Amino acid sequence: MTVERSTARTFLFIQIVLLLWWAAFYPGLFSRDSALYLTHTLEGPWVSDHSVLYDALLWLSVKATGEVGVVTFLQTTAMAAAIAFLAQELKRLGAPRLPTTIAAVLLPFAPPFGAFAVTFWKDVPFTACVIAITAVTARIAKDRGPTRATLVGLGAAMLGAGLFRANGFLVVAIMVVVLLVIGKGARARLAATGLVAAGVPVLLTHLVLPQVGIVPPSRTFVYHTAYGDIAVAWKERTDLFTTQDVALMAEIAPLERWWRGANCNTINPLIWREDFDWRRSDELAPQVMALWQRILMEAPDQVIKTRLCRGAIAWRPGADRWSEGGETYHFSHRWFTWEYVGPYAIERHPELESFNLSPLSAPLNDLATRWLWASYEPDLDWLVWRGPIWCYASYLALAVAAWLRGNRWVFGIAAAMIGQQTAVLANISAQDFRYMASPIFIGFLMLPLLVRFWRAGRG
Repeated sequence: MTVERSTARTFLFIQIVLLLWWAAFYPGLFSRDSALYLTHTLEGPWVSDHSVLYDALLWLSVKATGEVGVVTFLQTTAMAAAIAFLAQELKRLGAPRLPTTIAAVLLPFAPPFGAFAVTFWKDVPFTACVIAITAVTARIAKDRGPTRATLVGLGAAMLGAGLFRANGFLVVAIMVVVLLVIGKGARARLAATGLVAAGVPVLLTHLVLPQVGIVPPSRTFVYHTAYGDIAVAWKERTDLFTTQDVALMAEIAPLERWWRGANCNTINPLIWREDFDWRRSDELAPQVMALWQRILMEAPDQVIKTRLCRGAIAWRPGADRWSEGGETYHFSHRWFTWEYVGPYAIERHPELESFNLSPLSAPLNDLATRWLWASYEPDLDWLVWRGPIWCYASYLALAVAAWLRGNRWVFGIAAAMIGQQTAVLANISAQDFRYMASPIFIGFLMLPLLVRFWRAGRG
């Protein structure tokens, strides 16, 4: 059987399994963020604090069909295609065909993949793009350098990653740096591809979209992790704060809120509370950022320590189960949109009820729910729901393989993982599994290739 024929069959099988998840959780799992993606498009003005492209897909689905199930259907197709594509390219590179195919068709049964694919999060198409980037870099590794076709494919997948996540451009930029270090003889072409892919989303957000009435994200939303750094510093290093600093903070939220919100694992207890004044925070954002910059200069260790704690989902294999906010966040499990946005929002926008769970099969829903909850076993968390261990294993194996084969491009397969891990470590808000989902899926699919490389090295 040819690789292409095997790829088509793999895609079809994965799609069928994901459609079972889709039927079980129709139209899809959702969270407060999911509802917010659609709310602002219905009442206006549109804002670009998440992904305008993903918001537009939800809006078009509602306007065209009256519901949002089309979006999660498309997500299952995109995720199935991305995994089938990556499996194909790993086989071309030398991964054993049967074990790689088995890994690919087993993956959609795993709750982190199956339930994730049918969740209304912009992170799902973003993850599909990251998987596609990894597949393209595997083809580049096989060819020992990029061709015109692979550069186009790489640019398209990178552009998608930048359009589906606000910090996607940062992930793309780091990926490109990794490839530039590796890619002697192709650096100009890689740099140009990366510049376009990372630059277009930034230009759209700040220059183009405002011209058509799409409002840029609020300053508080953009700088929210800095607010978290300030709160933790206020609790741990009060000597860094002047009377004017304290007065500034008090204008935005009661000092008790800053104290209670001083959690290095997550910024949620600080900014997502009623006594935190977002309007005043936006007005005072320049002064707040000046305070943060001063703390960074005077006590860089304090800021770095806080960022390492909040970015633990990117580097620490195990969750901190004994610390508030330290556990891995998986999915929301509410059935009705009003539980997130309130009944008044539903009265104004009945379309929001299209998120309400309405399984196409009660037995499938019961089975999928039991399987999903079983995967929440704390002792499995490091392996099933967190990406770092998959990153580290892949980096080691790919580095050894690149050295043994004398092909530096093999390590380039890790570029997407490195980009995502580094970006999340630098700037993230909470211990959410979705922020590091792609390394889990990529690492699992690479297992047969890594085993072959490992055996080759030992032999």
